[in-house]
Amino acid sequence: MKEDALAVPGDEADLRTWLGWGGVLLRDAGVDDPRREARLLMAHVLGTDLAGLLARTRMTASERAGFLAAVRRRAAREPMAHITGRAGFWSLELETSPATLIPRPDSETLIEALLDHCPDREQVRSVLDLGTGTGCLLLAALSEYGAAWGVGVDIAPDAARLAARNARRAGLEGRCAMLAGDWSASIRGEFDVVFSNPPYIPQGDLADLMPDVRDYEPARALDGGADGLDAYRLLTGALPMLLAHDGVAVFEIGIGQENSMPALARQSGLEIVDVRADLGGIPRAVVMRHRRT
Repeated sequence: MKEDALAVPGDEADLRTWLGWGGVLLRDAGVDDPRREARLLMAHVLGTDLAGLLARTRMTASERAGFLAAVRRRAAREPMAHITGRAGFWSLELETSPATLIPRPDSETLIEALLDHCPDREQVRSVLDLGTGTGCLLLAALSEYGAAWGVGVDIAPDAARLAARNARRAGLEGRCAMLAGDWSASIRGEFDVVFSNPPYIPQGDLADLMPDVRDYEPARALDGGADGLDAYRLLTGALPMLLAHDGVAVFEIGIGQENSMPALARQSGLEIVDVRADLGGIPRAVVMRHRRT
């Protein structure tokens, strides 16, 4: 059903009627869980949460216009996080923008893996995040390791500025620096932890991504080259100079890439010590250390 065949509720319609209209429009646009997404958009427009919707029965004219615009944007498959300007990750609420990938629950697997491999919260003192985006991985790690400081690097200046704002939002700006740069080219020193969620989608698969991702998220953060491994070749080659002797590197990977990572690690004197699956059962995080001789 197209929107022109679905009558927009009148000004006197109550909130529940508007929610029903939004849910039908999102359903017909192919949005997953459309009723919940309509409620989230309504809560955003009204400046409340899902529970707060229960206390409202009507909207003002400006609120109706705001909800109408938000639902139309989501029906065009613009990501929810771009419409609301925020996304949750770990224990943080982060600002988002089209300059970066949107933080995803699957990436929390990297934080879980780090906590298991470095259970002593005083053990980690330095963290490097290559391709930091919103800063989600670095900031989540700093929130767990109170004695640590960190550096986030992103090639896009807009992304580095966004990550810096998120550090201030989280109250962590005094413990980290967000830099615009080309991967590790401008970084010297050894770190206890090195994170990266690099581009890993094979070029031939980009056209098949969900429109929410393909049409709205930055291609430079998705395109991993012909086989999806270009960034891993570069990053594993740089790790021996960046990783402390007893440090750990935790990288996010795409579907099936766990089979290619051991050879890349060995070429750089590293070894895979763990591969972690996300909540969907897909291998999502690899943990690497220096090979013991």
